[in-house]
Amino acid sequence: MDATTIKCRLLILILGTAGSLAGCTTTPPSNTGDICAIFREKKHWYRDAKKAERKWGSSIPIMMAVLHQESRFVHDARPPRTKILGFIPGPRPSDAYGYPQALGTTWQTYERASGNYGADRDDFGDAIDFVGWYNNTSARQCRIRTDDTYHLYLAYHEGHGGFNRRSFRNKAWLKGVSKKVSAQARTYRRQLAGCEESLPKRGRFLGIF
Repeated sequence: MDATTIKCRLLILILGTAGSLAGCTTTPPSNTGDICAIFREKKHWYRDAKKAERKWGSSIPIMMAVLHQESRFVHDARPPRTKILGFIPGPRPSDAYGYPQALGTTWQTYERASGNYGADRDDFGDAIDFVGWYNNTSARQCRIRTDDTYHLYLAYHEGHGGFNRRSFRNKAWLKGVSKKVSAQARTYRRQLAGCEESLPKRGRFLGIF
């Protein structure tokens, strides 16, 4: 659970009113194309990202590029509904949800494998930990280099079994998306190199004091 979530829940407990949520609305970063701006606006996100990087060996730029592609950092993102007869809203194509657009079954596998029970797909700290875990698993099960964003994203999208079966082989659109994610990771890497030293290394107590 990230610091913002803890802070909001404490406010509710202390003040005993939903009105205390007014300042706790989760909004995406103002500039999703600049990783330095993201981490300066969302002050606890860098610490969460660094923790995941150390834990799973997946670089911050790659993990953030995956989240950028999947949800543009919208905490409660869902796939658009299908259309019936071209205009009637139908069911969603999957139960993918949150920052990482993870399926419910995949998220349950992550909770069991990582021990992070009770993790939430709409919590940034949990979401980036999930991406780090997934990339780590891809590196081991699919023999992908940890710095190979292109193939890591293909495995993220297709699943480890699908990747090993080369299910992406005839999906030109997906290969194009993977190239975009790779380019975003390179941009984030260049940006982060210029600002990482200035980012906060330690958090305040519960994100409040």
